[in-house]
Amino acid sequence: MGFLDAVKSVFSQYATFSGRARRSEYWYFVLFNYIVSIVLVLTGVQMLSYIWSLATLIPGLAVAVRRMHDIGKSGWFLLIGFIPIVGFIWLLVLCCKDSQPDNQYGPNPKAVTE
Repeated sequence: MGFLDAVKSVFSQYATFSGRARRSEYWYFVLFNYIVSIVLVLTGVQMLSYIWSLATLIPGLAVAVRRMHDIGKSGWFLLIGFIPIVGFIWLLVLCCKDSQPDNQYGPNPKAVTE
């Protein structure tokens, strides 16, 4: 999945919390979000940065939940991030894991697109 395809996929599934998201889809969206945020902060228009953060909150959560589903975890695993330091590291490791074969959240997205 390419960079633009991943970003389009996340925005086309704006508030879809069911299903699965490949690693590339998740990380390309994170990269895109950071790049846009940095550009908005560097322009000096703080209000645009706030609006962007609000606009990408729901799709960011949705793709993160779908990423957890892809490795066979519930979306509630994102709450691990509230544990200081260790939670962030644990979530980072979980988000880097490879897709599971078909599980209760649906077919393996790698197998479907390849």
